[in-house]
Amino acid sequence: MNIGITCYPTYGGSGVVASELGKALALKGHTIHFISYALPFRLNHFIENIVFHEVEMSNYPLFEFPLYSLALASKMVEVVKYEKLDLLHVHYAIPHATSAYLAKQMLKEETDIKVITTLHGTDITLVGLEPSFLPLVKFSIEQSDGVTAVSRFLKEKTLTNYNIEKDIEVIPNFIDTNLFKPCEKTCCTKRIAPKNEKLLVHTSNFRQVKRVADTIRILEKVKKEVPCKLLLIGDGPDRSECERLSRELGLYDDVKFLGKQEGLVEILNAADVFLIPSQSESFGLSALEAMSCGLPVVSSSVGGLPELVAHNECGYIAEIGDIDRMAKYVVDLLTNEKKYKLFSENARNRAVEKFEISKIVPMYEQYYEDILNK
Repeated sequence: MNIGITCYPTYGGSGVVASELGKALALKGHTIHFISYALPFRLNHFIENIVFHEVEMSNYPLFEFPLYSLALASKMVEVVKYEKLDLLHVHYAIPHATSAYLAKQMLKEETDIKVITTLHGTDITLVGLEPSFLPLVKFSIEQSDGVTAVSRFLKEKTLTNYNIEKDIEVIPNFIDTNLFKPCEKTCCTKRIAPKNEKLLVHTSNFRQVKRVADTIRILEKVKKEVPCKLLLIGDGPDRSECERLSRELGLYDDVKFLGKQEGLVEILNAADVFLIPSQSESFGLSALEAMSCGLPVVSSSVGGLPELVAHNECGYIAEIGDIDRMAKYVVDLLTNEKKYKLFSENARNRAVEKFEISKIVPMYEQYYEDILNK
């Protein structure tokens, strides 16, 4: 197949999934055309069947704001026509599904290009519920030829929030378990934890919805029982507040702000427990990456996390903001070697058995075929 993929190219779950899906499809012989304003950050090496088409923005004095959604639609039309695409697969509803609909209408005299929209989370549960966007999101979803969601939770939220009757296929996020796998702890562990302290880890874009400050409060409580430190990977608007909180609690030397990192596998393998206390999480890709490396997960009981983290098997789930319970769960894992080993093995096995990339990519291929043959 000849497939166009549009996603946000920056750090974030939707861009990661779209990029990894495109790479996997290309390696299976499909030709993938990424259409975006920048090269997705996960496309960091050459793959023969992948082509990147940059959406060029022009600055015209009359326009106060850049018209990205319109420029994207025009670029989609160009790529569909000249590369003879079979379908457009857009990730994240706004503005990608809207631009794809516009491109489809512009092309309807020449070809019936199929549009598949994958919903990832905040495009439905947060951004799309803004009064100025809600009608547009609802329209764009309903006008897509096919729609997928990354969890059952997100599917139900979409149907309910937007009063949509359209069929939505649930295709979960995935992981390359040959890349994200358990390995020996590296020398960096000794530098970070010279006294063999246990390491807690959290990865996110440091937005309010991720409740990153909760991980610092969890550390404060766990430290009273187990010597440990906290690794925070990522960056975003809440980072300064988290740095302030760690200083206020006297934990600044025990909280390592690592910023955005490419070497996730090495860092995850240096850690012992993954924390994800989010207020909203439609799937939890960062938790899946940790599980694939054999890390037990302590999470909040929101969104798609209960579909990912099997409570009392490969991790623990607590109510949002219940820092005491989350800390208790972490201590339980760190002080019971036999239980920790079992949870670690269960986490790895669940990632391999349920979310391995080789199991999920064929689901997308079959869905493409179904939509093309409608």
